[in-house]
Amino acid sequence: MNWETVCAGLRAIERGGPSVEVNGVEYDSRRVGRGDVFVAMRGEATDGNRYIEAAVAQGAAVVVTDSREAYAKLLREHVGVAAALVEHGRRALAEVSAAVLGHPERKLALSAVTGTNGKTTTAFLLEAMLRSVGRTCVLIGTIETHVGAEVRVSPHTTPEASDTLRVFADGVKVGATEAVMEMSSHALEQERVWGLPVDVAMFTNLTQDHLDYHGTMEKYFAAKVRLFEGVGGPPPRVAVVNLDDEYGGAMEKSAAACSEVWTYGLKSNYGWNPEFRGENIMLGAGETSFDLKTPMGTVEMRSSLTGRVNVYNLLAASCAALARGLSLEQIADAADKLRPVPGRFETVANELGITVVVDYAHTEDALRNLISLARELAGERGRVITVFGCGGDRDRTKRPRMGRAAGEGSDLVVLTSDNPRSEEPMAIIDEALAGVRETGTDCVVEEDRTGAIGTAIRAAQPGDIVLIAGKGHEKVQVLKDATVPFDDVSVAANVLKRLDQA
Repeated sequence: MNWETVCAGLRAIERGGPSVEVNGVEYDSRRVGRGDVFVAMRGEATDGNRYIEAAVAQGAAVVVTDSREAYAKLLREHVGVAAALVEHGRRALAEVSAAVLGHPERKLALSAVTGTNGKTTTAFLLEAMLRSVGRTCVLIGTIETHVGAEVRVSPHTTPEASDTLRVFADGVKVGATEAVMEMSSHALEQERVWGLPVDVAMFTNLTQDHLDYHGTMEKYFAAKVRLFEGVGGPPPRVAVVNLDDEYGGAMEKSAAACSEVWTYGLKSNYGWNPEFRGENIMLGAGETSFDLKTPMGTVEMRSSLTGRVNVYNLLAASCAALARGLSLEQIADAADKLRPVPGRFETVANELGITVVVDYAHTEDALRNLISLARELAGERGRVITVFGCGGDRDRTKRPRMGRAAGEGSDLVVLTSDNPRSEEPMAIIDEALAGVRETGTDCVVEEDRTGAIGTAIRAAQPGDIVLIAGKGHEKVQVLKDATVPFDDVSVAANVLKRLDQA
């Protein structure tokens, strides 16, 4: 594609250099090939403008930069390279990528979900519902990326625009007509989703998380609101909002300015009346049923997913599926066939009479919900044993709150390391331990996560539930000096196998 054609959709302050043909778009200089456009942008951790020389050396035909100094230097020293100066690097990355790839975002109906908890499960459920009626889909989320039937590893919850658009383009090639995405608050704030036309947007909830980045809950909420305003694209046609959440009313009001709003919930905690409701709820281990009452009618929903939290996830996904043209009967039929999402209340099979659950819960609210569900399933005789830790280089204020949540709901807490990153594991543990101690609940500190999982399982008796919280689907542990393989499910399965053979 000719660079002049690409520039038709690029909001450039200045352009210079020759007219060239371009092959692709990259923001990582290490991936640049001959004829590519290199977008050099200032990021949170580094400045891509530092790598312009490396990109040119690898054959970049065009450099787009958000630095006037770098732009002037390019024109002086690399006369054979085209250059463009832009105000916003990430916006430019999206605009150039969309043009080079033939605007795949215009060929897919995009549904996007945001919220502190429930994004991954809701996205998986919606994709499964859409696929159940024969639609080919793209899914981009925390656990996996799906391109039709192909499953890929997801490096980030919401990738950079060029990576997203490449996935969209691959989806279009295999006949996809639908896309489902998780949109994190970081991605919305940083405009990694610039220009994506969202048809249906979902808000699940908002609880304390990521304050190390956003600073305050008000700013965290404002980042979520951006999905419903449109980030460089039009506002969504339909906004699906959880009215049972503390922030649901404010989100409904924000969304109503531009979109048709569909509200869902179980009750009216805040005096609001959701249009789409779950009633007559029956919960059991691996079994959930409820009546889905909507303005279009009522249908009985049955699912193998566990817990009240999954009623909310099913409600959000069902609303979005209805907005995408499925019938109530099609949604109910799909729900009955849904499989649990990896790392979300994932049980580890054993013959010891112990229920061992791996879950991604890594916020106070998610941990409380997880423990509450376990308490309900354990009944009066079973105990709840909770293994958890807190991530390093993240919001420190939530650590004692998570400790308190674990202590208040559990019979035994095993406090351990999560992903400590650059911090000392025991320093993180000490901050969470302060919250556990306030509750008076028995607590064992075991820094080594493998050892902690073993301690918890060996302490359990038949009828008890062991919760291993925080990492869920993750297959690595991020330490100060290394990232090492680690899988909670595999570790728990090995402990159980050894106990069974003893």
